[in-house]
Amino acid sequence: MTANEIRDSFKKFFESKQHAIVPSAPMVIKDDPTLMFTNAGMNQWKDIILGTREPEPRRRADTQKCLRVSGKHNDLEEVGHDTYHHTMFEMLGNWSFGDYFKEGAIDMAWEYLVDVLKLNPEDLYVTVFEGSPEENIPRDDEAAKYWSKHVPEDHIINGNKHDNFWEMGDTGPCGPCSEIHVDSRTPEQRKASGLSGRELVNKDDPQVIEIWNIVFMQFNRKADGSLEPLSMNVIDTGMGFERLVRMLQGKHSNYDTDIFQPIIKAEEQITGLKYTTFEEGEVDKAQDDINVAMRVCADHLRAVAFSIADGQLPSNAKAGYVIRRILRRAVRYAYTFLGQKESFLYKLVPTLVHEMGDAFPELKAQQQLISKVMKEEEDAFLRTLDKGISLLDKAMEELKGAGKTELDGVQAFRLFDTYGFPLDLTELICRENGFTVNEAQFDVEMQKQKERARNAAAVENSDWVELAQGEQQFVGYDYTEYECHILRYRKVTQKKNEFYELVLDNTPFYGEMGGQVGDCGVLCNEAETIEIIDTKRENNQSVHIVKQLPKDPSAQFMACVDTDKRDASAANHTATHLLDYALKQVLGDHVEQKGSYVSPDTLRFDFSHFQKVTDEELRQVERLVNEMIREDIPLDEHRDVPFDEAKKLGAIALFGEKYGDKVRVVRFGPSCEFCGGIHAKATGKIGFFKIVSESSVAAGIRRIEAKTGKECEELIYNTEDSLRAVRAFFNNAKDLQGVIAKYIEEHDAMKKDIEQFQAQRVQALAQELVGKARLVNGVKLIADQRAMMPNAAKDLVFKIREMMTESFVCVVGSVFDGKPMLNVMLSDDMVKDHDLNAGQLVREAAKLMQGGGGGQPHYASAGGKNPDGLSAAIDKVVELASL
Repeated sequence: MTANEIRDSFKKFFESKQHAIVPSAPMVIKDDPTLMFTNAGMNQWKDIILGTREPEPRRRADTQKCLRVSGKHNDLEEVGHDTYHHTMFEMLGNWSFGDYFKEGAIDMAWEYLVDVLKLNPEDLYVTVFEGSPEENIPRDDEAAKYWSKHVPEDHIINGNKHDNFWEMGDTGPCGPCSEIHVDSRTPEQRKASGLSGRELVNKDDPQVIEIWNIVFMQFNRKADGSLEPLSMNVIDTGMGFERLVRMLQGKHSNYDTDIFQPIIKAEEQITGLKYTTFEEGEVDKAQDDINVAMRVCADHLRAVAFSIADGQLPSNAKAGYVIRRILRRAVRYAYTFLGQKESFLYKLVPTLVHEMGDAFPELKAQQQLISKVMKEEEDAFLRTLDKGISLLDKAMEELKGAGKTELDGVQAFRLFDTYGFPLDLTELICRENGFTVNEAQFDVEMQKQKERARNAAAVENSDWVELAQGEQQFVGYDYTEYECHILRYRKVTQKKNEFYELVLDNTPFYGEMGGQVGDCGVLCNEAETIEIIDTKRENNQSVHIVKQLPKDPSAQFMACVDTDKRDASAANHTATHLLDYALKQVLGDHVEQKGSYVSPDTLRFDFSHFQKVTDEELRQVERLVNEMIREDIPLDEHRDVPFDEAKKLGAIALFGEKYGDKVRVVRFGPSCEFCGGIHAKATGKIGFFKIVSESSVAAGIRRIEAKTGKECEELIYNTEDSLRAVRAFFNNAKDLQGVIAKYIEEHDAMKKDIEQFQAQRVQALAQELVGKARLVNGVKLIADQRAMMPNAAKDLVFKIREMMTESFVCVVGSVFDGKPMLNVMLSDDMVKDHDLNAGQLVREAAKLMQGGGGGQPHYASAGGKNPDGLSAAIDKVVELASL
């Protein structure tokens, strides 16, 4: 079976068991502050498991894209060096939310592996939780009983808490789990080891590995560490797709399956190097380095490509930095071991899309963007990689000479800070050469940098003060004023400034989300008025920022939004929807939103496009948007629409976004999008739309900034004022463009005349100085000082070089606009036979005029701050020349 056939068989099997087959959630997580990437199949079901969302349908199955490169789940260092670890991988999973439990999950797993996939039962071993006396949790005899229907007792193994008790975090749902392990050793390997598969389970043997974990969530871990039963038992299973394919295709390495081999074959074709599979036996170190590098590149290609497809571009912060690290690690392997001194990974993208694009359509849709971003990132890193490696090689050479084996953490941090070398890359290169890195020193330097950044934004939060129980209701789609009470509040201190955060029971205030800034306004009653300066979003609630608490926080209030600012933000948000539609009409369907920012004053819209948008295209976009504004199209809003029904309405779903079972759809005529933001009641409220700038944000990502309404008025007035002022400079000429063109033409002509005159003057001065040259010990010396422009002084010494081909030293000092300049020119024989170097001479002499400079052996220049030292600097050059 091929990998694609195996994936399909899993889905079809669980579909036959009444499971809803759901699409993979994005690998990049945008709405969970505790997690940057999906690292397990259950991540997208956290809200159901935590009880904040309805569990229907109760049976689900999918293949989930996962990434494990940071935190507790970090497989990065093993990737490429062994046969089965990956950064990005697929997790096949089936879930039951309050439906079947241990027996059903175990029976289905066994049926799929043995009856459908035909794995040999004798090769399968299972683990069950051995229990924890200190937590009063007994052995999972229930799971063991159900397993005994399928496997003999000696294939059921007790597992410890580390391997067989799963927890979401320090608190929350948890429970025992059962792992299924496969012994894939050859008969020869089994005979040679003398050990049974049972003895190698969870012993890091590369051929006896776990392929499926079945979690029985039945407890809730409380803050004090105690356990209580969950109100709903949950089955959460995860099977490593890459490992399963390896078993079924009879391979001893995941990289030898048809998941990775097409990519590795493409690497062979590009590099001209050969990859050897596990079956080909032992290899020497050089070939092993090639094998590891090709595996790293194949794995990291997938991780980076899927991340970009899910909307995460490489960057210097948070999730973007993790992706940049992965890509740079692959670039470094390709550079060192595959001889790739130019960008390489992006050439493998077509192969990846061909192999996985049908199962994951986001790869096909984003192929051009993925390639463009990867190439730009590779090019940028390669520019610094060579220099960084040279510095590291030099540092290791010095360590070797001094008999040391540890690289200073300060040097490692400099490589990170200046050349973009992550610590793990420096450690990797050092480890390959027998050195370690002082990680503690590196951490100290990193902490210093973080402190510098943190001090400016240090925030101290007090505990929440609860005034009443209840959940917040957002009423802002329908109201800008609403009666409310404060549910809870807390004090926040930042840079010695104090303010308070309030959570209301009912609020019309929109909390900052989706690029739209939060509302401001007031909280008032007959006794007082409290200004709300901003509204943030936290735990899916609006949190209101105030400078002072009400005198009676428990009183009833009226929450009133500043409607002028709200309406301006709403107009700008609606304009982004119209802009998105217009860009697709003008540039093509490849345009996709990649980010936005909406405030009362401006709007910013990032989108995928692979070249600069021309002025004519921008004008077409503006015309389309303004045409829809003049049509005064009313808001057509659909709330709590089932996702599939929303798509039938024509709503645009963005790759990389996670949508719930029910969504809000906002339509303005032909523009139809999923959106939870605040919008104008009709497009006419926007007034007018004008683009003010278009620029590049990253490879394949463009940015448009625009104004609407009153801001457009101000823009027009400012433009008129500027034109009026310019016209005044030209005596209010009617044909302003023609007058300016004439002035430019006259200016260019005069400039040419001046340049010709200057060239003639320089030529005459060069002849004069050559004629006055002094002969000192057989060497012609020209030392001169005068007021002239820097470029003229440089031209002068080169003219002199044309006239005097040998045995001369020329030093010209000049002053222009109060700044001294020193030019030194030497004949070739003075450099070669007298061992003189103009760069060295000028560097030393420039100190006398408080300056510095350098250059080549025959010519160098220097600038300075003190013109009074110029004469001494000239004399110093003559002195150092030892004439």
